[in-house]
Amino acid sequence: MNSSDTIRWGFIGCGEATEKKSGPAFSSVEGSRVVAVMSRNEEKARSYARRHGIDRYYSDAQSLVSDGSVNAIYIATPPSSHATFAIMAMLAGKPVYIEKPMAASYEECLRINRISKLTGVPCFVAYYRRYLPYFMKVKEIVESGEIGKLLSVQLRFAVPPRELDYNTSNLPWRLQPDIGGGGGYFYDLAPHQIDLLQHILGSNIIEAEGFHSNMAGLYAVEDTINACFKFDNRVTGSASWCFVAYESARSDRIEIVGDKGTIGFSVYDYTPIVLDNHNGHKEIVVVNPSYVQLPLITAVIHHLQGKGHCECDNISSTSVNWVMDKILGKFKL
Repeated sequence: MNSSDTIRWGFIGCGEATEKKSGPAFSSVEGSRVVAVMSRNEEKARSYARRHGIDRYYSDAQSLVSDGSVNAIYIATPPSSHATFAIMAMLAGKPVYIEKPMAASYEECLRINRISKLTGVPCFVAYYRRYLPYFMKVKEIVESGEIGKLLSVQLRFAVPPRELDYNTSNLPWRLQPDIGGGGGYFYDLAPHQIDLLQHILGSNIIEAEGFHSNMAGLYAVEDTINACFKFDNRVTGSASWCFVAYESARSDRIEIVGDKGTIGFSVYDYTPIVLDNHNGHKEIVVVNPSYVQLPLITAVIHHLQGKGHCECDNISSTSVNWVMDKILGKFKL
């Protein structure tokens, strides 16, 4: 592709995430538009296409990938099908943009990487928080030295169960091991947190261990996870996730500790960034765009048009799956 090419997207999956977080962004960037969508539920695909002014709809993924008017694919399905659809698209010569996590396991990420390398077709992953002003500000502060030499990281995330979690006959797909990747809400929410920590610190996690339990018994997958980890710059950290906590225990917080200060921020609530150092206590409010994936999708489109470089690719994203699988004990000796 070159700078004059229009990126004509085909969506595999048209669920909730595509309605506001991502979908509108694809048609908000110059030289990009959505021309086809697919859902296994034909009526859902038809309705989505009609509501969003999209030309064609399909109920079969191969038909969408084979559509000659489509030259790039957005995969917005549960993790269990990410690798299959990504490989299908890349073998057809069409770049892919995959919702996070990149795949249902580290091993499946490696399969995607092999095909991307073999075909030379680029693959991107929707770790869009890297490109949001809120987190760019956190990274700017950390890199400026305002908290000094980095020493430690603590992450705490706790939420009460949702009403849907009690419906054993119709659990959300995230809680169905064969669809969501086997890690429940951890596999859905922790990817952004882990990716952000590696991005903000500019360092990958190279050691990780975890303990996990099902404490409430509402569903089959883990609902409580604790972990410790070490980055390749020697910074160490700990994290806890609980998806069945009491309401008053609700928490969404990361704190980075340096030898000259600390910085605290949330990942999902966007509460004010809190900076404490020799200059005192400071709270920083940063507003994000309405379509939160717009900055990253813009970078992906510009990359495909030869106008820039998007770093949110399959290689940088694979390490997130490695960390999660290490914490969950998926690797067998």
